[in-house]
Amino acid sequence: MSNPAPRRPTIHDVARVAGVSRGTVSRFLNGGHHVSPAAAEAVRAAVRSTGYIVNRHARSLITGRSGSVAFLLSEPQERFFEDPNLGVLLRGCTQALAVHDIPLLLMTAGSREEGRRTTRYLTAGHVDGVLLVSSHAGDPVAARLVEAGVPVVACGKPMGRLTGRLAHVAADDRDGARRMVRHLLAGGRRRIGTVTGPPASPGGVDRLAGYRDVLAEAGIAEDPGLVATGDFTREGGAAATARLLARRPGVDALFVASDLMAQGALEVLERAGRRVPHDVAVGGFDDSAVAAASRPPLTTVRQPWDRISHEMVRLLLALLGGQEPAGVVLPTELVRRASA
Repeated sequence: MSNPAPRRPTIHDVARVAGVSRGTVSRFLNGGHHVSPAAAEAVRAAVRSTGYIVNRHARSLITGRSGSVAFLLSEPQERFFEDPNLGVLLRGCTQALAVHDIPLLLMTAGSREEGRRTTRYLTAGHVDGVLLVSSHAGDPVAARLVEAGVPVVACGKPMGRLTGRLAHVAADDRDGARRMVRHLLAGGRRRIGTVTGPPASPGGVDRLAGYRDVLAEAGIAEDPGLVATGDFTREGGAAATARLLARRPGVDALFVASDLMAQGALEVLERAGRRVPHDVAVGGFDDSAVAAASRPPLTTVRQPWDRISHEMVRLLLALLGGQEPAGVVLPTELVRRASA
């Protein structure tokens, strides 16, 4: 006769091991609202030790929720494989949600048709909320989700008509840009150019504003010929740098608004025979994996990606608990390497 299957641990077992009430365990599993940090840690440890697994089908019938969350990249699919920051952000969000036993569904909406298809799926109740990554303002997918009442938290500050209506987590782009340009000035550079992000993106707008802030502080008149617009890709950074060099060959420093674009800038400078940092100092933004791997290693501005992902999940759980949309802005850090 075969041995009976072992009994699956229940929420009562978790409560007993954690030394808390069943209600406390239930609140923790459904977002952690009104649960003290000590109780939350006890429940987390009890879930691990007992091997408790939520019965999602039963819970969805009771709560009317799917028990899952979407990570939506409102960009072409290739961006996910080209930009190392996105992988770090996805991993952090996955880990933060796993604490609450909530799976994460990866989706992309890089075209108008993909956007329509994705919006239909997300507004049909297949997920409880959305963690949104988009580099452009006026994103129609974001607007449609907000108008449909889907809880959404964006990575980056919203712009346009979504300002004040969309929960978000962002790094302090403007202050990070100020830190970098001040560092370039402190190194004796005076003909400082910049390769910006897209003008319709929060990062593009705020990092350019920070560059301008520091030039004004130093009494340096802005030269429009030292500003070239990029698109946060390596190719876009290379093309923008080539345009800038053609206009202003005497540039002695470049603040490039992303590490990927900075890689493209380094390639163009090398082909032009400009030594980095001897002839041209180069600073990036993000502190992604490509920064340390660049030649020379890239001085850059670190965005706290782990904190950003955890704050995004925290705000989404708060929205699911009935709270109003909120925004969080996190500080950046200057990371000095050999390029500047």
